[in-house]
Amino acid sequence: MNTVVLVGRVGRNAEIKYFESGKCRANFSVAVNRWDSKTKSEVADWFNVDVWDKQAEFAGEYVKKGILVAVDGRINQSKWTDKATGDDRESFSVIANNIRLLGSKRDAETV
Repeated sequence: MNTVVLVGRVGRNAEIKYFESGKCRANFSVAVNRWDSKTKSEVADWFNVDVWDKQAEFAGEYVKKGILVAVDGRINQSKWTDKATGDDRESFSVIANNIRLLGSKRDAETV
């Protein structure tokens, strides 16, 4: 089953895009901290998140840099060939089903 749940801080404001079909997509990044036993410190892993339609409109209005969010969705893999080098490339992102704002209202206002 392809399911992912992330809890972390938003790295950049959600950018929303509207399509001729009437659909809309928002995109933002989330930093999730984890403990690195080699460096004995926390490090951030960054994830790009895409969300569609009603959740995208929500994200466009409320998902701002620095706020704490929970995202659940699925991992998406994209593959392509770089036209300049001919190399095969791939990237991963999260396609969100739900976004929840975490923390207090005061947290969101201070960001």
